[in-house]
Amino acid sequence: MAFPLASIASLNSPLIGQTLSVLQEYLPSPAPMLGAIDHRIPMPLKQLAAEAPLNRIFAQAIDDGEFDDFEGRRIRLEVNGGQPGITLGFWAGRLRVIDGPGEATIRGSLAAFKTLAERRQDPDQLFFQRRLVIEGDTELGLGLKNLLDSLDWHLVTLFKRPG
Repeated sequence: MAFPLASIASLNSPLIGQTLSVLQEYLPSPAPMLGAIDHRIPMPLKQLAAEAPLNRIFAQAIDDGEFDDFEGRRIRLEVNGGQPGITLGFWAGRLRVIDGPGEATIRGSLAAFKTLAERRQDPDQLFFQRRLVIEGDTELGLGLKNLLDSLDWHLVTLFKRPG
């Protein structure tokens, strides 16, 4: 009988935690497989899946005008190797998922993006350690990084239902 990895992680043993960290570090990246899947998902489906949760997570900041400096701008978040990735824009008071390149690209490993999203490490550390890299319009990329770092947001909001 297979023993699920999630139940192993829930044992909270330091040895198990360290073992899982080593495995995550050295197992092959799932990025190529995710990239192949990403190419097959139509843009309207990506928009449907991502726009509402993103706008819900950042609703207060959007209402407060925190994103106004990004009006009409495009930024791409990309896993090392180019795929998967997502290009985001801000138009008419909403974050939008769009097709195409960004004016700036933030690139890194899946683990680095996960660390950033979970707010387990200071974003500046991830950039200084070169785990995340900004290319293109670096002023735009740094502006977004600084904005996200200054906001009080949590991934838990992503999974809450509106209402």
